[in-house]
Amino acid sequence: MNEIRLLLADDQDLIRESLHIVLDMDPEIQVVGLAENGSKAVELCATASPHVVLMDIHMPEMNGVEATRLIKAQYPEIRVIILTTFQEIHYVVDALGAGAEGYLLKAIHPRDLISGIKWVHKGGTLIPQDIAKMMVAHLQGTASTDNRGAAHAPSASVHEEQSRSGTSYGLSDREQQVLECIADGLNNREIAERLYLSEGTVKNYISSIYSKMDVRDRIQAAKKAQDEGMV
Repeated sequence: MNEIRLLLADDQDLIRESLHIVLDMDPEIQVVGLAENGSKAVELCATASPHVVLMDIHMPEMNGVEATRLIKAQYPEIRVIILTTFQEIHYVVDALGAGAEGYLLKAIHPRDLISGIKWVHKGGTLIPQDIAKMMVAHLQGTASTDNRGAAHAPSASVHEEQSRSGTSYGLSDREQQVLECIADGLNNREIAERLYLSEGTVKNYISSIYSKMDVRDRIQAAKKAQDEGMV
């Protein structure tokens, strides 16, 4: 089994060491470096050769956004997940614009964090539903005031995601993946295993899908998705 080589970048010793202990317990993850700032994270990418970097945003010397930008420019194969306590929209846009593949809040359950790391390592992107909603609202506001039609890189990616995910219902990329699993006849446990999520997270996504699509159960959701070409 090939382990996921993970680099942790956070200026708070307690958080950095706690994450080290928790994540290193997973047999598929090997923590190969600890960085207390963005400059150190960039430096360790050259020597530790991580597959994934778990990156804080607010750090001394160099913040996580700038470090992500440098890492993606020099090592485009390295995947970056932004992990922070800050939920302001401009941090999300800046981080994704710098090339990050995921954005999570530090309040996430360790099990879901581990699943997220594995998902991003496999090539997926990771944006929580509440943050995706904030981004959509931000982008709609930007579009209404920008008559030149110019778009930042994150704006384009979100619009592309919407077109793939059934814009009429506003499903996030993750919700679309869960919907496709439902259409395939998978139960909650099977969906959780396929998407590297906890069953509780899958249930939350399904509840949100039902609400957005105005359906009562899996059968209605699958039928509606198939009838409207969403899966």
